[in-house]
Amino acid sequence: MPFSEKVVVVTGAGQGIGYAIAAMYTARGARVCIAEKNPELGEKAAARIAKTGGHVFFQQTDVSKPKDIIRLMEEVAERWGHLDILVNNAGVSRWKSPYELSVEEWDDVIHTNLRSVFLCSREAALLMRRTGGGAIVNLSSTRAHMSEPHSEAYAASKGGILSLTHALALSLSPDRIRVNAISPGWIETGDEEALRPQDHEQHPAGRVGKPDDVARACLFLTDDENDFMTGTELVLDGGMTRKMIYQL
Repeated sequence: MPFSEKVVVVTGAGQGIGYAIAAMYTARGARVCIAEKNPELGEKAAARIAKTGGHVFFQQTDVSKPKDIIRLMEEVAERWGHLDILVNNAGVSRWKSPYELSVEEWDDVIHTNLRSVFLCSREAALLMRRTGGGAIVNLSSTRAHMSEPHSEAYAASKGGILSLTHALALSLSPDRIRVNAISPGWIETGDEEALRPQDHEQHPAGRVGKPDDVARACLFLTDDENDFMTGTELVLDGGMTRKMIYQL
């Protein structure tokens, strides 16, 4: 298995996409740290993976707090001695009119979604360069390219992640650290049974995305054999953003 004995940190891994990423890495032999703000979700996620035989531990982490990020990487270094892969997945959203969005709400989204990617990547890179490099994947969104009303803070954070990705890819390249981004489209993390036929039909791929789709993309980008990929964005949306839609 290409990820046997690899050490992986996944932020926001207590549920949804983050959990799927963590579970898929452990299923392929990696040792995974679940970094999650909510202790109940984090502990349950780690317990579920441990029952399958996966090597995992939970570290309570609020990525909007720099001290939590530093402590996270210290715990990983103490437990496993090195770090190979970081997946910056944690994020929040605020769907609110720009006339009503407060500065505090704006800052919470930017600090959680964007600033954390820089801080997590920097602290991870300090570990990775000790042992010859590593790979970082940042979760952006197709909302970095297209929007709905009242999504300003979220869109700004996800667009910033794309710019930060290619900047970090260049800055960290001397230490053999690759940095890439995934921009998922519609990924259903709730009740798939509630999806309507038209929800699937608007995707050229014929269906709405699943968390495992994102997890497989992470595996691809962090596989050592794909070391020619860095500074890039992988749009994972079933072709939805390429489909022209005319309103009748």
